[in-house]
Amino acid sequence: MRPTLPLLLALSACTSSAFARDFDDWPTTYTFADGTTLSATGNFAWDTVDFSGDPRLVDDDGMRRREFGATAKKAGVWDAMVYFDFESKAWLDVFVRFESKAFLGRDLGKLRVGYIKVPVGLEGVTSSRAGTFMELAAPIQAIYQGRRTGVEWTYEQPAALFQLGGYAGQDLQGDNHGQTLAGRAVWTPRKAAGDVLHLGLAASRENPEAWTDGRGDRFDPTARLRARPGAGLTPVRLVDSGDLAPVDHIRRTGLEGIWIRGPVSLQGELLRADIARDGGLPDYSADGGYLAGSWLLTGESRPYSAGNVANPKPANGYGAVELAARYSTLDLDDGLVGGGRQHDWTFGANWYLTSHFKLQANYVRANATRGGVTTSPEAVEFRAQVQF
Repeated sequence: MRPTLPLLLALSACTSSAFARDFDDWPTTYTFADGTTLSATGNFAWDTVDFSGDPRLVDDDGMRRREFGATAKKAGVWDAMVYFDFESKAWLDVFVRFESKAFLGRDLGKLRVGYIKVPVGLEGVTSSRAGTFMELAAPIQAIYQGRRTGVEWTYEQPAALFQLGGYAGQDLQGDNHGQTLAGRAVWTPRKAAGDVLHLGLAASRENPEAWTDGRGDRFDPTARLRARPGAGLTPVRLVDSGDLAPVDHIRRTGLEGIWIRGPVSLQGELLRADIARDGGLPDYSADGGYLAGSWLLTGESRPYSAGNVANPKPANGYGAVELAARYSTLDLDDGLVGGGRQHDWTFGANWYLTSHFKLQANYVRANATRGGVTTSPEAVEFRAQVQF
């Protein structure tokens, strides 16, 4: 047993029913006289991982996330967020959102302006604190675009949800110069607590731009698709397209689905990236997908709202317990680009002690082939997470 693992066990051992109830009511929100609320929000995750089967993968432990920020909200009128990850030293959501009904007298959707997630990749747009598994599936890691600065319109009805977004310029880290247009449409014929059917289609077109650094060196617009082997503490990628510059544009498409029936749920996606290249280079395509299932042994259901899922809230003093499994596949081989192929199984167990404490354990068995070389590493990893 790694020396840091007892810390996780000690945390779980000290949790009683009374402790859980007391720690489920944290005073992180202040309400003003006019109903406006101001809240602190954070997500802190500590991980440990043991690898076997590939000498390039080294056991490690440490902080995976140190996210902290603030939200402000006037219910039914507007809300705003500023959020930063001090571990990766990267900005997360930074936006203000307005509800049309408060200004126009009728519901025509919500308008969000700022630094936000591009809506192609369901698991990618899920909050980092609400992941059923410790890391994103390989195709999401490789194809999901991430956050960009722009404007997004969202319109939700009982049986449907629509999103349109336009994003321009570099991100808040000063990278990813270019523009993106994106859209997402979701059909929800069933959308009740513990009874959800969600079927969606999303697509985007990114036009990356060349850029010049502080020394005057010019860099062609580029793209690079790659994925870690199911663990975020390693920098090693078993599959990697390499630099695909010069790039004219990137089209991303995704099919997504969620099914929730009581304590059981399924979620899956198919993703594809088509990259048009300049300079006489052949175009490049990559694709992948995953299917995941979960079962809450303690009877709760995964919450569903606004086209996405969240952590279950424990119904008992001893918390909520979940078992989960996911199979994912990713193909980065196309023509002369030998990015490799990877498929993996992830088996997980989650203990939601309260609304603020979460313990996770994952076993990952990956298989990757690149350049005629195949490797099949395994990973056993644990996480202790505090969120508010």
